[in-house]
Amino acid sequence: MAHTAMSGSGTTAGDDPLQTAVWRLRSRACWADAAALLQPHTAGASLQRASLLVERCLYTEQGWAEAEDALRTAEAVAQSDDERGAAACERGQLAYAATLLGVRDRADEARAALGRAAALITPGAPGRALLDFRRGLLAENLARSPQAARAAYRRAHAGAVAQGDPLLLSFTWRHLAGLALRDGELAEARHGFAESLRIREELGYLVGTAPALASLADAEVEPEASRLRAEAGRLFRLLGGVPTWLAQQLAPPAASA
Repeated sequence: MAHTAMSGSGTTAGDDPLQTAVWRLRSRACWADAAALLQPHTAGASLQRASLLVERCLYTEQGWAEAEDALRTAEAVAQSDDERGAAACERGQLAYAATLLGVRDRADEARAALGRAAALITPGAPGRALLDFRRGLLAENLARSPQAARAAYRRAHAGAVAQGDPLLLSFTWRHLAGLALRDGELAEARHGFAESLRIREELGYLVGTAPALASLADAEVEPEASRLRAEAGRLFRLLGGVPTWLAQQLAPPAASA
């Protein structure tokens, strides 16, 4: 399952107190509360607010109307190409989430929005790595093209390294590891999943820790796999069953007849 990624203001000591408060709420699955702290008077605040509410949709399968409203506001106040591109990137992510979760088929809208973002966000710009990651999600989960997904994830990974973006790195590590696992490359998969988990634990990204634990469990052998899955289940329940789609991955295997 894919996630949105938006790094990381508020993740280190000395950051702006507002961003620190937003990050703490976001990392604990309190997206609406985090968004409520942001007044959409500027393009940056409007975009961040929209991004939080889009992420809530992907993790909870709820709040679609609020995310749409926030996106329309962000699109309306965007002035520069980078701001318009970032808003288009969020539009693509929301359409992708709706398609992936079976709410409504918006795959064409997702592709068009991310294509528009690619035309607006120049290579090397701060938002390009996130855009590359999201284009990888479309390639992997909608187009079923693992080769294209791997190339996009690698571009995103390099961009996240260059920008010092640890949260996005946690996502690129995890998705590259997922492709490696599918190819039977267990050592590579285990390394990538472990790196993703390490980063999320260091950042205190609690809502992303259970999926990271569950993914690592898929690449481990017993009894470590069961231990990791049990810890993922504990965090999943602690957060009230978020992300919703993790429930299926954590369900015990059906007994054989």
